[in-house]
This record gives sequence, structure tokens and C-alpha cells, in this order.
Amino acid sequence: MTNNLDIFVGNTTLIDEEVYQLWLDGYSVNDAVTLRLRSGILEQTGATVDVLQSDTMDHYRTFYMLERLLHSPPKLLNQLLFQIPPCRQTMLIERYYAFDEAFVREVLGKKLSKGTKKDLDDISVKTGVTLKSCRRQFDNFKRVFKAVEELRGSLVENIQQHFLLSDRLARDYAAIVFFANSRFETGKKKLQYLTFEDFAYCAEQMIQNWTLGAVDTNVDDMDVDLDKEFLQGLKELKILITDKDLLDLHKSLVCTSLRGKISVFSEMEANFKNLSRALINIASKLTHSKDVRDFFVDLVEKFVEPFRSDKWSPNDVRLFLTQYTVCAHTLDAFRHQSLWERYMGTLKACLLKMYHD
Repeated sequence: MTNNLDIFVGNTTLIDEEVYQLWLDGYSVNDAVTLRLRSGILEQTGATVDVLQSDTMDHYRTFYMLERLLHSPPKLLNQLLFQIPPCRQTMLIERYYAFDEAFVREVLGKKLSKGTKKDLDDISVKTGVTLKSCRRQFDNFKRVFKAVEELRGSLVENIQQHFLLSDRLARDYAAIVFFANSRFETGKKKLQYLTFEDFAYCAEQMIQNWTLGAVDTNVDDMDVDLDKEFLQGLKELKILITDKDLLDLHKSLVCTSLRGKISVFSEMEANFKNLSRALINIASKLTHSKDVRDFFVDLVEKFVEPFRSDKWSPNDVRLFLTQYTVCAHTLDAFRHQSLWERYMGTLKACLLKMYHD
């Protein structure tokens, strides 16, 4: 009796996406096999447990060999050892640099140093992310930070160029780099309601408007460091609260424009001077690194919590901040129009993003 056996020979590296995800999630080969068994793969394929074990080990070996290339994604594209189609290369890179929201919230704004890395055991327990995955994600953050922190040009574009990430993921990494550089406080209890997406949005606004790159594209670290000259200039805004006539006129204009349009008009009118002082004092203190670090704490303490207490709706907040900004432009004695717009545009965007349950 003759047996016919079909043989196919190829050199394309096979990548099982589900096994790749198990490897990225930090599971051992045995744990990965157990999870694959639960998915019913033996019934679907007719394979044996031994074959499944061998298949999983083969995939893991491949991933470990690919990992050194994934540390520098352009090398993955240019190497000849692994024949991987471009679409699969993109998938490998994107997933390798993806991160867990719960994990990034724990390290956002912290120094990407050995000290923080020592805390990964505790972060793993708290978040439910395996320690191996925590280490991969932390090392990715640190690798990207070191690669782009001193480069000229757009932070997002530099990340895309060096790590070949999608636009969305590159923007997220830009936020992580920006927060690590300025060491913004994000871990306090009153900030726990804020998501990574909230902070990433605020980071993008600040990068676009408050960094050196917002005004000069030929400087080093343009999108990483806040513009010190701009921060120093914000002290000029204090005239809006130190000049009593200007403060009273500003209040009158804002109240006139909002009468009948917001549900908390009486609360706004009674607290206008306190709110104005808080908005200006935050601006005038941003020359100090500690006050920069406490920027989000100040926004929550001085605005989000009082607004919640007085039951301001998001629309009330939006209308107030809009008219507060616009009315200052109509004050003849107020000469700092572009500085004001640069400051308040970003502050308003951040506050509106942060004002939720």
C-alpha cells in the first residue's frame, strides 16, 4: 500500500498572534499551554498535548530571538534572518510597545529609574499585570525616553521615526516621556479618578502650546521641556488680580455675559475673585519645579472639587472659562493678549477634560 505525503517547504516565519500575546503578557510556556488548552484548541485542530507543548515552545523561542530586534524596530525591518511580511512586522512592533492602562497609571510622572523599577513587584500585585509584563512595559518607556529626550523636532515624529509606532501609540508615548521629564504628580488619591487618556490629552495640549517647540522649532528638547521664558512671562498676568479696578471690571464683564446662561450664576458671581486668583496664581507659580509637579493637584483642589461641590455642569465650566478668557481681551489696561491666550487656551482644555466623575 502506497502512502502519499504532501510536503510544503517555506521560510516565512510563522507568528501565532494568540501565543504572541500570551508571551507579551508574561506567561510561562506551561501557563500558556494551559490557557491554550482551555480555549479548546485540541478539539479544533485534532492535535495532542505534546504537539501543543512543542508548538508553544517553538513560538516562544522565536519571540525571544525577535525581542532584541524589537528593542530597535528599524532593525526588524532591515534584517534577513526572519522572513516576516510587513503587516506582521507592524503587528509585532505595535503589540510589543502596547501597554496596560492600569500599569501606566502607576508609573506616569515617576522617574524612569532603578528606584521605580524596584517598585514593580508591588505594582504587579496591585494591577494584576504579571511582573514580566510590567518589566517589559517599564523598559519600553525607559528606552523610548532615552532615545528621544534630547532630539530636536516633534516628539511624536521622533518616536515614530525611531520606533515605527502608530500615530496614536506614538502620541501616548510622547505623553509618557513628557510626564517623566517634568515629573508631574499623578499618584495622589484625589487624582485617581483621572485616566491615562485624560493625562495624555493634557500632555498633548501642553506640548503643543507651552513647550519651546510651540514657538521655536530649532531648539533642543523642544517638545520635552516647558518654555521657561513663557513661564516667567506668566507672572505679568497678576495684574488681573492685583489691580482692584481691573479685577472688578473683569468680574462685571464676565457676569454680564453669563447672566441667565449658566445654572450656577450666583455661586460663580460670589466666588469669582477666588476663582480668578486661583487661575492667575497657578500661572505665576509655574516657574518653580514643585509647582509644575503639582499642576494637576492644584487644578483638582482649586477647581474640580469646588465646581463639583457647587454642582457646576460641564457646560457651566466651559461657558465660564470661555467668557473669563474672552472678557480679559476686552480690558484696555490689559496688555498681555497672546500670553493670556497661550495660557488660558491650554488650561481651559485641561480643566474641561478633567471635569468628570
